[in-house]
Amino acid sequence: MGNGKPETANIFYNKPLTFLLIYFFHFSNLLEGQSLGLNMVPKQMFLTKGVGKHKERLTSFELALRDAGIAAQNLVRVSSIFPPNCKLLSRREGLKYLSPGEVVFAVVAEASTHEPHRLIAASIGVAIPTDRNTYGYLSEHHTFGETEDTAGDYAEELAAEMLATTLDVEFDSDTSWDEKKQIYRLSNKIVRTANITQTAVGDKRGKWTTVISAAILIFEK
Repeated sequence: MGNGKPETANIFYNKPLTFLLIYFFHFSNLLEGQSLGLNMVPKQMFLTKGVGKHKERLTSFELALRDAGIAAQNLVRVSSIFPPNCKLLSRREGLKYLSPGEVVFAVVAEASTHEPHRLIAASIGVAIPTDRNTYGYLSEHHTFGETEDTAGDYAEELAAEMLATTLDVEFDSDTSWDEKKQIYRLSNKIVRTANITQTAVGDKRGKWTTVISAAILIFEK
């Protein structure tokens, strides 16, 4: 008692114990952060698309989301990695996992016009590696004047090229998409490529026309 420090405070002057407590809390927070990071890797995904027309641009976008089945969610746009071991679901199966008001991460491509008869397209490309423990790629492409096949092939080729460069697959970037697909197939490193594409022609009366394509990420398994 003669040292001027309350007896109840002695624990704070025990340096080994203090350092042990600090280490314990730091390690606990580190493990919690690592767990959160792992939980933030999507387990499943589905592709969807839609089109909307309205005199207001924002409303045309809302109608496109409704057509795609994702208007009731709060979408957070992310960039474009297909997660390791992620399962690609059908739209019908994927929509079952969504709830109204849910915050949903998505890779989204969109295009809008109010020019009559103008062709617009929005496309998502997918490239999935053979080794499912590694990641693949998603690409977004939005454009004017391209057909569904042209826009879809471009988005698919873009995703496949990004994946091929990470897997050291040699290819000539100037060759056609059909030739590249054959090279990727023979490499046995890329198991699947695909795309989802929405096109539309601008409303003849000048209403806003919006198209979207999206990859919706799901964390549940």
